[in-house]
Parts: sequence; structure tokens; C-alpha cells
Amino acid sequence: MQLSRESKIVSALLLIAVPSIMYGGLTLLGILTEGTAGLKPGNLSLNETQWSLWRAGHAHAGVYVLLSLILQPLVDQTAFTGSLKWLARLGAPIASVIVPAGFFGVAFMPGFKWVMYVGIACLAISMLLTGVGLLRNLRPNT
Repeated sequence: MQLSRESKIVSALLLIAVPSIMYGGLTLLGILTEGTAGLKPGNLSLNETQWSLWRAGHAHAGVYVLLSLILQPLVDQTAFTGSLKWLARLGAPIASVIVPAGFFGVAFMPGFKWVMYVGIACLAISMLLTGVGLLRNLRPNT
């Protein structure tokens, strides 16, 4: 499988971002263990709801980054060109930042829920475009 230049760039940036997700995991571990393992961010203390939202945000970041990596070679195989291909290519990586940010924000301010909705829309657009683009390009590779 040959990756396009665009897929290589987006995939490289996603892989470079993975240590930030790992740092988030270490921070969550520090909060959970009250600093005996991981990294404890100062005097931050989370109630059960906040803890659940932070875990959900962290999990969504990791899953969406993996989904974004899987998506890159699929976008290369779509029938689209230009801006539609870029929209399909970038929707999931953008969602991997925006959706977790919404979870983290909602933990402290319920008004942040709109951020999650924007991220969900980005992911949905990316998935739908990629799926439709693949269906429109069913010719066999020779």
C-alpha cells in the first residue's frame, strides 16, 4: 500500500501528538492514585462526575487518533479530489482534539457541551465522506 504525501503528513502529525495523550494518561493516573503513581497536577481534585468526564475525554482522544490513522489510507482510495478529500482527511483528527476538550470543559462548565457537538459533527462528516467516496470508487485496482 502506497500512502499519499497528504496521508504521510497527517499520519506523522498524529503520531507526534500521541505523547500528549500518554501525558494525559499519566496525569489521570496521578489524580486517581493521589500522586503515588503518575503525575499529579498540583492540588487538583475531581469529584466522581468530573473524574468520569476526564476519563471519557482521554479515552475519546486515543480512540479518535487511532481512527484518524486508519482513515488516512482509506481517504487516499476515495473518488474525491481537492477540498472534499481534505475535509474527509482532517475531520477525524480535528474531532480527536475537540471532543476531548468538550469533555474536559463540561467537567467544570456545562456550557462546554457545544464543543463536543462540533467535534461530533467533524467526525461524522469525515466518516460519511470517506464512506461515500469509497463507494463511488469501486473499480478494481490494477
